[in-house]
Amino acid sequence: MISHSIWIVGASRSGKTARLVKSFCAWLHSEQHTFDSFYTEKPSQPQGWGTSQISSLPKIEPGILVLAANSENRRDLADKIVTATQGKYPVRAKTMLGFFQDEVTLFWPLLIQSLKLKAQFPVRLRPETEQELATKFWHSRLDAATLQPAGVNESRLVRRILDLFQLAAYSGTPCEDISQILQTGLQENAIDLEPDFLASLLLDWRNWCLERGLLSYGIITELYSQNLLSDRHYQQQLTQRYHAVLADDVDDYPAVARQLFDFLLDQGAVGAFSYNPDGAVRLGLGADPKYLEGLAGRCQIETLTTSPVPSLAEQLLPPMLELVTESMMISSLPNSLQLIQTKLRSELLRKTAAEIVQAIDSGKVQPEDVAIIAPGLDAIARYTLVEILAKKNIPVESLHEQRPLISSPVIRALLTMLALVYPGLGRLVDRDAVAEMLVILSRKQEISEDSLVQTRFIASSPTRIDPVRAGLIADYCFKPHPDNPNLLPVSAFERWDRIGYAATTAYGEILQWLEKQKTQPLIPSPTSLLYLAIQDFICKDSNPPYDQMAALRELLETAQHYWEIDTRLRQINPSTVGEEASATVAEFIHLLRRGTITANPYPLRPIGVARKAVTLATIFQYRSSRRFHRWHFWLDAGSPLWTKGGAASLFAAPLFLRDRLGEPWTAEDENSLEEARLRKIFADLLSRVAEKVYLCHSDLAVNGQEQLGHLLPLVHACL
Repeated sequence: MISHSIWIVGASRSGKTARLVKSFCAWLHSEQHTFDSFYTEKPSQPQGWGTSQISSLPKIEPGILVLAANSENRRDLADKIVTATQGKYPVRAKTMLGFFQDEVTLFWPLLIQSLKLKAQFPVRLRPETEQELATKFWHSRLDAATLQPAGVNESRLVRRILDLFQLAAYSGTPCEDISQILQTGLQENAIDLEPDFLASLLLDWRNWCLERGLLSYGIITELYSQNLLSDRHYQQQLTQRYHAVLADDVDDYPAVARQLFDFLLDQGAVGAFSYNPDGAVRLGLGADPKYLEGLAGRCQIETLTTSPVPSLAEQLLPPMLELVTESMMISSLPNSLQLIQTKLRSELLRKTAAEIVQAIDSGKVQPEDVAIIAPGLDAIARYTLVEILAKKNIPVESLHEQRPLISSPVIRALLTMLALVYPGLGRLVDRDAVAEMLVILSRKQEISEDSLVQTRFIASSPTRIDPVRAGLIADYCFKPHPDNPNLLPVSAFERWDRIGYAATTAYGEILQWLEKQKTQPLIPSPTSLLYLAIQDFICKDSNPPYDQMAALRELLETAQHYWEIDTRLRQINPSTVGEEASATVAEFIHLLRRGTITANPYPLRPIGVARKAVTLATIFQYRSSRRFHRWHFWLDAGSPLWTKGGAASLFAAPLFLRDRLGEPWTAEDENSLEEARLRKIFADLLSRVAEKVYLCHSDLAVNGQEQLGHLLPLVHACL
């Protein structure tokens, strides 16, 4: 048997993952006969279980549990391990949350028995659906008298309460203990709602979801840590399935991950863990790096001090930290740190883009060598940079851009189509929406072979109904009605000859399609109707580009999930069976129009060779992706958001850290956390750049206020 576990610690880009995989391969080679026996052993049945109970449990051969911090890193890690081991052993690569979800789903019969739940298959709740259902469930208790002292609107308060449940689950804290932690940890006036009241809301919500088999991320995590992992039958199955665990970047894991690791190590499994002291990207979002670091005491520690890839960390990190944290004066900074400074932010965006264009045109760098990193990217900055660079034929890749689905004209057109087919939705349709739908559904797609993309949806591509004609048709042929809005034949417009043959034909096709759907004995389900519209109009005779396909796929996935939840609720509450399907369609349209759903389907990245494009990302997105570039452009260097790491921390997140569970969080604690986070950001980003860093600073922010962030001493030193 393998004699020891290893704990690999090192800075960013120090070769931790490569060392992890190399050590793992060495284990397989030295203990091959042991591992071979693992794959031939049959799992034994738990004592006292009958045949029917055992048959409901999964029969999975023993293997190696491989974990990563996020989905993108998970795929990369799995590819590296499979390549290194030549696919000889099965590798189950998952994120921590993905593992919890799979285990709770697979061993749901155990939870049904132990918690005495109704025997029904569990359905996962997406965050946006979770928030909508929780808002309805708590609406009668979150009245105006409750919301006014809290100082937030209902939607934000509901999200905050749900986040408390998720943070507690991540920390391994039972829902029943949330009240005590809030009472001891929250300062006065932090939130004017009684902790006991908040805890009662969460307990009622959890019980309501479990009765209906609905599982949010928080409920899944709590079920695993509080119920499943302590079940002796599950423990037997777990130890038979996994005899080794490999976890990369454990500094981004929640505290409950250590419960799993400790159990596996106690049962004789071996582990390989990598830890980045400059990581902790998800600190404040559920990660507990300090608690996970305690695993090092159970392992043989290997420290990596040198990076196989040259970076600017050694050259720039010491002077930058001295300037920012100690306010020391330095006579000069290395030439690898440059400054782009303007008065206005609009000038800064143009000047930054011009510098990138000049560097690429001169051959100093290629587009894929450049990354633009900002503490926060507003729509103006993103649009400006993308447009300027695109005009110079320089593609831009926005990392995990999460724009609301409703911002896509295609999505808005499809929602308008739903409102025209299903009765009773006339108040959700207006003239402008109809005109937009006519333009989108009549648009043709062209294929353009250029250096930017292989297939491209041309915004100015031929449309059989242009915006002017669409407006005329909507003015004269759209008949509003609260229950049955209708589109009249084009002849209802006296001067319909002005519409033209192409537009008239296209409008006739759209009108005929809508009438066909409305006059069917049974109108198709909304998901099927959306699919038909995409097939008959959007994807007819061509393939839309990746970003548009991502939005369409997310729309279909969201619709399928939404009606799956609706079906479950109707099964539990028979009194709602007779309600019109149109009411659910209206709620679905309202949900999308609130902008809470983004185009983020699985998989999150295109398949094939990576695009040769400039990377545009927030600090959080860039650090999470673990990328490396020759040049960095740090946008908005004077912004105070640099100490936030590019992502807002969840409310009361520090109260659920295991080393200070329930202890009060003071202003001094917050200042210390921001200073430590800034050190980590500097160390991490400088380890991911090879040649040059540009500080991009405007004296005034986008709102016209003066920029006085923590990086201002660096700006002054560069002058």
